[in-house]
Amino acid sequence: MVFYFTGTGNSLYVARSLDSECVSIPQIMNRKQRIFQAQQIGIVCPCYGHELPQMVQEFIRRPIFACDYLYVIVTYGFAHGNVVDHVLQVFDGSKKQPDLVRTILMVDNFLPGFDMKEQEAMHKDVEGPLQVIRRQVGEKRHLMEKVTPEDLRIHRAYAESVHHQDARCWANLNFTDLCIGCGLCTKVCPAGCIHLENGKALRTGEGCQACLSCAHVCPEMAIQLLPAYGAAEPNPKARYRNPNVSLSALISSNWQCEDRESAHAEDKTTASA
Repeated sequence: MVFYFTGTGNSLYVARSLDSECVSIPQIMNRKQRIFQAQQIGIVCPCYGHELPQMVQEFIRRPIFACDYLYVIVTYGFAHGNVVDHVLQVFDGSKKQPDLVRTILMVDNFLPGFDMKEQEAMHKDVEGPLQVIRRQVGEKRHLMEKVTPEDLRIHRAYAESVHHQDARCWANLNFTDLCIGCGLCTKVCPAGCIHLENGKALRTGEGCQACLSCAHVCPEMAIQLLPAYGAAEPNPKARYRNPNVSLSALISSNWQCEDRESAHAEDKTTASA
């Protein structure tokens, strides 16, 4: 069993590569279930600002993981900083501690910092490290990925540059008049903080996880990133979704819709990409 959080599909792809039973964290956050029991449990998610998404942190602190082996895999695109120690801090006080914590380098989908076309052209090696992680998990290895001096240096520089602000402040989004009201952004938002009003997307921002999934999925590129910390978006016309993950899969993972059956039927036409 693997619990996952995904914005553009990277972490979902890793989760699927590790286990056939994948459970979306956004879809179970409102359930009252407190105990998750399996022989082996994994958690796969990205890191934002060298930390786990706020929703993932909340998820980890709430339940009891009743398993023989627990592992955490964190996806990142440029630098993960001190995220391994951060994972251990989040688990601090939990009855079950992770047996393995690893990171894996993938496309960086942080729009204010990176050009998606350049990122995809880099052809980062995902399959090699993923194969190693799959073997380590299969062998139930006990391993904490080492935090190097360079990791710590980057983390300190980052912390100083943003003055320890919440990573969610990066999601400085502008919903422009290019919006055609297709509603895709409302369906991929794991926090359910976007809705349609008068045929246009409207974002409340409440609970925003800074995943930027809404901006990446917009077919008109109507959702633009306002300058953050003096840095404008390098390429406002380039967006990203993991090539192995369909739009329908992102919607199924994140759409905060009460009527799941009718939602699934409806998304067959809008999410065929």
